[in-house]
Amino acid sequence: MKVEVVRAWPRRFEAVALDLDEDACVEDALRATGLAGDPETTGYAVFGVRVAVDTRLRDGDRLELLRPLLADPKESRRRRARQVPRK
Repeated sequence: MKVEVVRAWPRRFEAVALDLDEDACVEDALRATGLAGDPETTGYAVFGVRVAVDTRLRDGDRLELLRPLLADPKESRRRRARQVPRK
């Protein structure tokens, strides 16, 4: 089965296309790319939905390596809302 593994940073990204066995899981894909144990990775997602390392992959999946959030989304929204002039 064909799977794509994607790791992204603010201004660049890395994508690796893999051909894995039909019963492969997230951990198998990480080993195949050499990204298992990456200290910058805090989680994994398939098409934006969080998954565990033992999740089975399907043909055509895009496995995304997640990094820690740099800012709290709720606090960022509050900050933007305070900057909007009121009528």
